[in-house]
Amino acid sequence: MKKIIVISASPRKGGNSDTLCNEFIKGAEEAGHEVEKIFLRDKKIDYCRACYYCRDHNGVCTIKDDVPAIIDQMIAADTIVLSTPVYFYSMNAQLKTIIDRSVMKWLEIKNKNFYLIATAAEDDEHAMEGTIKSFRGFLECLEGANEAGLILAGGVYQPGEITGHPALQQAYETAKTI
Repeated sequence: MKKIIVISASPRKGGNSDTLCNEFIKGAEEAGHEVEKIFLRDKKIDYCRACYYCRDHNGVCTIKDDVPAIIDQMIAADTIVLSTPVYFYSMNAQLKTIIDRSVMKWLEIKNKNFYLIATAAEDDEHAMEGTIKSFRGFLECLEGANEAGLILAGGVYQPGEITGHPALQQAYETAKTI
């Protein structure tokens, strides 16, 4: 049994990327894994101030919000799923903020399998390139990080347009094989 966290950066509950998260969770739970979803919309999150207080205080951040607990959950997990809608050819600010704030303990987020779930309005591979590059850039900074899979759904903009999209089955089946 693996401990999996799914970080949903969708600003819409039941939005397209959030729906893919739910399918991933369903597959992972059916495979017997422990899964927790972190829905960023429901969290208090502030931006990194680059004060580096954390560097000199064993990873303690001066910002009092929900991010330190999220980073601790990332450290404790075996597998981390990062999920985002694509905004202007990149991940949204909610997810990028979590990545930026991980500086407080980034050296402790090691030897993890990572998946990316992303949705875009455009149904063109180009629309996902910036998001994938940002995801991979984050992984390059982490010791032992493994890109375990990409689940990408283009051509979905309005809530519910993910219905019937092949990425739903891919999310479910991918999670069952972890």
